[in-house]
Amino acid sequence: MWAEKMGNVVRGAVAFMPSERCQRFLVGDLKEMPLDRTLDLSSRQLRRFPIRASAFNELVKLYLSDNHLSNLPSELRNLQKLQLLALDFNCFEELPLVVCSLVQLNILYLGNNRLYWLPKELQQLTELKTLWLETNCFSKFPRVICELPNIKTLHLGYNQLRSLPSELGRLEELRSIWLAGNLLNDFPPVLLKMHYLEVIDVDRNRICQFPSLAYLRGLKLVIYDHNPCVNAPVVAEGVRRVGRWADSSDDEEDEGDGKVAKASVNVQGSLEDNE
Repeated sequence: MWAEKMGNVVRGAVAFMPSERCQRFLVGDLKEMPLDRTLDLSSRQLRRFPIRASAFNELVKLYLSDNHLSNLPSELRNLQKLQLLALDFNCFEELPLVVCSLVQLNILYLGNNRLYWLPKELQQLTELKTLWLETNCFSKFPRVICELPNIKTLHLGYNQLRSLPSELGRLEELRSIWLAGNLLNDFPPVLLKMHYLEVIDVDRNRICQFPSLAYLRGLKLVIYDHNPCVNAPVVAEGVRRVGRWADSSDDEEDEGDGKVAKASVNVQGSLEDNE
């Protein structure tokens, strides 16, 4: 444990030094592209993207999670075959435009940053299927998301959203939307028109009353726990509900947060297996 802590301290200090030798200490030599076309540079105390990695133009997956990045160089556009990019747990206040040039992206992780808006150029990512934006600073729904025709899974939990735009209904491929920990006072009306949704998570909001969801034909799971609601949403037979008055045993009701987490993980894993 002591050695690990000292290693982190050293890496943190080296991260402030821009020399090539110091960068090699953090990320290695990066001489050859990994055989599996996956490069994991997570948790390296990085404050700038190692330019040498942009030469790996056959990369399919790039993990830069849990660093101190706040911008990315234009050279990143060389990675045109990238399908997964993980930028979560960094220091981004704005999404670097170069990310929007990676038009083959299927999965983009942007959670746990400081984002409060998204550029219109994001609509260039027409192949994007999964977008993670949880734990950021969005007070308004970023409408450019409504221009992503193939999005299937959208994570926007733990922001400060008060409503969803009607344009969200354009996303006919959307199957799961995760909105826990926002400031919704009402159940978003647009969701009532999205019959293809399979998962709706509005846990930990301010919703006082739920409309009937019985006619949402594709619905499999609705998570509505930790709202000041006076009723449970009515759902069709076979739909799982997680929250007060849900159809569950007394033991399950006592599990609280664990029940929500388990349901979320199980359904999310099933959805990802199908993608």
